[in-house]
Amino acid sequence: MTTAITNGYVVPVDGDPIDGGTVLMDGGKIVAVGSGVDVPADAEVVDAAGRWVLPGFIDAHAHLGVHEDGEGWSGNDTNEMTDPNGARFRALDGIDPYEPGFDDALSGGVTSVVIKPGSGNPIGGRTVGVKTWGRTILDMMFAEDVSVKSALGENPKRVYGEKDKTPSTRLGVAATLREAFTKARNYAAQRDHAAAEGKPFDVDLTMETLVQVLDGELYWDQHTHRADDIVTAVRLAEEFGYKLVVNHGTEGHLIADFLAERDVPVILGPLFTSRAKVELRNRSMRAAGIMARAGVKLAITTDHPVIPIDFLVYQAALAVKDGLDRTTALRALTVHPAEMLGLGDRIGALKPGMDADVAVWSGDPLDVMNRAERVFVRGRDVYAFDDATGEGVVADRRYRE
Repeated sequence: MTTAITNGYVVPVDGDPIDGGTVLMDGGKIVAVGSGVDVPADAEVVDAAGRWVLPGFIDAHAHLGVHEDGEGWSGNDTNEMTDPNGARFRALDGIDPYEPGFDDALSGGVTSVVIKPGSGNPIGGRTVGVKTWGRTILDMMFAEDVSVKSALGENPKRVYGEKDKTPSTRLGVAATLREAFTKARNYAAQRDHAAAEGKPFDVDLTMETLVQVLDGELYWDQHTHRADDIVTAVRLAEEFGYKLVVNHGTEGHLIADFLAERDVPVILGPLFTSRAKVELRNRSMRAAGIMARAGVKLAITTDHPVIPIDFLVYQAALAVKDGLDRTTALRALTVHPAEMLGLGDRIGALKPGMDADVAVWSGDPLDVMNRAERVFVRGRDVYAFDDATGEGVVADRRYRE
């Protein structure tokens, strides 16, 4: 179905705003953006006069569906904390698409998330990119292979220290990662040699995943808060040559120049938390602005359910209050998270060929008094705010005869 959002203040993010602009969607893709777009006679027209039109937001670090909101242990499949090297584990296999957090995401204008295993293991597993509306995970998934989640710092040393096994210190965590990549290098050499000789070879899913990281096919999402742990993450990435993305980066502002010089991107957040553990003692809303001014490519995350995913834009707004440039704040919710995880050809901006993930806001989304009024995922109208009831209405995901 062809849909045209007309007369809005269109903010492509990766381009100049267009007052009185039109976004034309067809076949799940954006086909035109501009002020003089020819709207087909049979198109469904959404009049966005007085509204802002933006690409759907992206949360690049969430546990949506694997750590279900309000479900306790029965809905928490974030961490398989039985093996320090869980590279073979996949967040995809634990996602419940009917978790209420997906509806919350739509109310906050969030249309895409990268769902990740947790941070209990030094190597947690494979991540997946999904849309926030769909009937099954197969409907929602748009990038099956994005990255591998890893953790440094307090979490893995606490988890395995309580088990009285390695790794129980930062030394042990770093050694676990170094040993895993060394084994992966050896595995790849043996596998390739066996293939050249035409000999059988036992496939190891853990090693295959790490080889993909070494080959640059998967990004390395490194959970790390403290500045010294961030530097450890960079040292390991330089040692083994993989594509590093710092996740959380709580003390990244203390070494912002170091990160900028090495072109290391940071998915920053969550920003609304208390200082619940030692490595969060330097948490600051000013961190985003400091890193951005130093030249660090920045995304912002809720780490849902740590912070409700519909609060994503509020974190950006308060970061602006504490010094983050407004343009950079919007890019931190859209093009930056897409680009830093290799998804920039699909999501994060309003331009032809991109997925038709579009949100119509009552006004500037960085003003906390405004809200997402209509949300489209792949061109489908899936969310509308009902002024009469004061509640959002999500398109039914269930099959009906």
